[in-house]
Amino acid sequence: MRVGFVGLGTMGGAMAANVARAGFAVTAWNRSPGRAAGLAELGIELAHTASAVAAAADVIVTIVSDTPDVEAVLFGPDGVAAGAAPGSLVVDMSTISPSATRDFAERLAAGGVAMLDAPVSGGSEGARKGSLSIFVGGDAAQLERARPVLAAMGTTITHLGPIGSGQAAKAVNQVILAGAYLGVAEGIVLALKAGLDVEALVAALSGGAAQSWVLSNRSGRMLANDYPLGFKLSLHRKDLGIALQLARETGATLPVSALAEAIEAGLIGRGHGDDDVSALARAIRQLSGLGD
Repeated sequence: MRVGFVGLGTMGGAMAANVARAGFAVTAWNRSPGRAAGLAELGIELAHTASAVAAAADVIVTIVSDTPDVEAVLFGPDGVAAGAAPGSLVVDMSTISPSATRDFAERLAAGGVAMLDAPVSGGSEGARKGSLSIFVGGDAAQLERARPVLAAMGTTITHLGPIGSGQAAKAVNQVILAGAYLGVAEGIVLALKAGLDVEALVAALSGGAAQSWVLSNRSGRMLANDYPLGFKLSLHRKDLGIALQLARETGATLPVSALAEAIEAGLIGRGHGDDDVSALARAIRQLSGLGD
């Protein structure tokens, strides 16, 4: 099976590398040059356009930043749709609007091209390790076709329903994470203000009901007030925007997500959009008099 990759950023580059290591023939392209360092050494062929990637592949993976970016790489000049042969399959692993995903699938289907939406959770660490959790929407038979490729990138692959369901599931994931990051940030700040040994406390909490991935993997960053990139805060804010729009469409009320989105907007305005999303703690620290 020939695999194409459109998007070689923090996530896409690592994911393409894992697919190549799994033995697939991979052709790739990125909108911004210079993001493919080391990929050629893995045998990945670099193309000049997204349409050239599509023409060389049976399964085309797209992973870019936002809904307009997906539309551009799919349907823009020299986009995937211009090169994809009838019978090929697009797997969009970006995090975008569920309703836009359904529209894109209809447009691709008019040219005989199938589509799955398969956004991921696990951040840059999971992308490098090939341990991502993948939420899939679309036809079950197309998922089985793509499964060997997805298995090279993730350890949990879950089919959640028709096209757009993967994106809705990712929105739920980001909503839950918003609450987890805010909860851990507030807990760390309260512990600091109370004069506790925070490292000892985190170890104790990890044996009880407060245990979470965020507590284990991001509390240290919140304590140090240093937020090296795992998943950009600006991208999480974008994802919360998608979730809040889905909430409006479905009649759900998400007060914690709305608060997190507002705090993230303020941090982005202060130049922290490229920090890891755990930088939510930066705002809680400042509000509590612990500095920026």
